[in-house]
Amino acid sequence: MMRGFFLVALFLLGWSQLEAQPVRDTAWNKAGFFGLKLTQVSLSSWSAGGESAMAFDSQITYSADFKRDRQLWQNRLELGYGLTKNDGKSARKTNDKIYFASTYGYQMYKSWYWSALLNFNTQFAKGYDYNIEDSDFISKFMAPGYLVIGVGATWSPNKIFTATFTPVSWRGTIVANDRLSDEGAFGVDKGKHLLSEFGANLKAEVNYEFLPNMTIYSRLELYSNYLEDPQNIDVRWDVQLNMAINKWFSTTLSTNLLYDNDVKIAQKDGSAGPRVQFKEVLGVGLQIHF
Repeated sequence: MMRGFFLVALFLLGWSQLEAQPVRDTAWNKAGFFGLKLTQVSLSSWSAGGESAMAFDSQITYSADFKRDRQLWQNRLELGYGLTKNDGKSARKTNDKIYFASTYGYQMYKSWYWSALLNFNTQFAKGYDYNIEDSDFISKFMAPGYLVIGVGATWSPNKIFTATFTPVSWRGTIVANDRLSDEGAFGVDKGKHLLSEFGANLKAEVNYEFLPNMTIYSRLELYSNYLEDPQNIDVRWDVQLNMAINKWFSTTLSTNLLYDNDVKIAQKDGSAGPRVQFKEVLGVGLQIHF
């Protein structure tokens, strides 16, 4: 799966070079970066204790927005993968994300657009519960995979903020793995590979350079299933803070907060139920903009 990640990185870097020709369509606004953060700790007879470790985290973010006349088309791709290896232990995954979103809008009045939305989420590789020794994988590529398709309206008052509300939305939770499907993982009925939901989706995005070379991107997604427990709102909130050191190096802080009522998180006492999930990744390293 890592080969696929870096092939995508090379493709986007090469495409950006082709796009950087004198002839340019000003209706398009494109931006992206590839980041690689490395950490290495080596200890020998260290009296304070600890263990040697190596870690890396890689990330690709690319956006391509089109605006001309009454048309607005916004696209965003996010890929992430990270591993850490402590002395005497196998490598463990710390980051794994595939996210793609596309929204097309047709202007109805000033900053308001009739719009159609497509969102897709999954991961590259298998995931494990490292609190359980010799556990089998609990997730993998397309297990789960999330697809949202909806129609509604987009409000885009400026370059900083965009919100899309689609009161007519279908969301599919895909569990392509037979074992996870038989266990009823991620809310699917046991033995089924797809959970279909019909409801409303709200996506709000902020992309703001609040200081020179310091930008914050925040995306909040809310989903309510009309057909079952509409009061239980599924939440996905992603924040990415980027602080450029110079042309080649930067510090990034990424946080992800999730709540999905259909995802049951196992606890140490043997119980399982929906929980707020949170992940934070902080890194300093190489960053190439394209």
